[in-house]
Amino acid sequence: MLNLETVNFAKGGGLVTVVAQDAHSGAVLMIAHADREALEHTVRTGEMHYRSRSRGLWHKGGSSGNVQRVVSLTLDCDGDAVLARVLPAGPACHNGTTSCFREEAVAAEVFGRLDATIALRHQGGGASGEKPSYTQKLLGDRNLRLKKLGEEAVELATACVDGDRARAAEEVADLIYHAMVALHAVGGTIDDVRQVLAKRAS
Repeated sequence: MLNLETVNFAKGGGLVTVVAQDAHSGAVLMIAHADREALEHTVRTGEMHYRSRSRGLWHKGGSSGNVQRVVSLTLDCDGDAVLARVLPAGPACHNGTTSCFREEAVAAEVFGRLDATIALRHQGGGASGEKPSYTQKLLGDRNLRLKKLGEEAVELATACVDGDRARAAEEVADLIYHAMVALHAVGGTIDDVRQVLAKRAS
């Protein structure tokens, strides 16, 4: 997961900076510090541990239950900072918010959050009561799914022809949602799209 021998603890007086990022949404959750002991606990347990100036070794969520399960730990080019991609079991901030940063930072990766919601619906969860959600209806009906995809594309084109910025933005949002549902229906996720765009950008 992470070779601790490559981490430069000396540069920061025994500490390295850790940026915790939601592995699904991409939202930055928090920034903290870790020493070798904290990272050893993290690697061994698969859950994030930090080093706090006030409370020492700190297991994130150890008392609240809001643990952060590790997906990956990546060292930066200088070896003194770690990007921790995690699956949070609850809020990252002590104030009870998803992120320690402003809500705009969380909203910036709204596509990841939408992707996670569609995945949940695809697994049969998250719908209220016994009635299937709209997303579940789309996932279960190929003809409806493809029909809606075409309709949203036409509505976007019409808004663009009319020069209606607000309506075009709404239609883009609708098209992205229906496209992501269609992607999940064939086994894809937003990560597949990210990889394609990353390759094209390079």
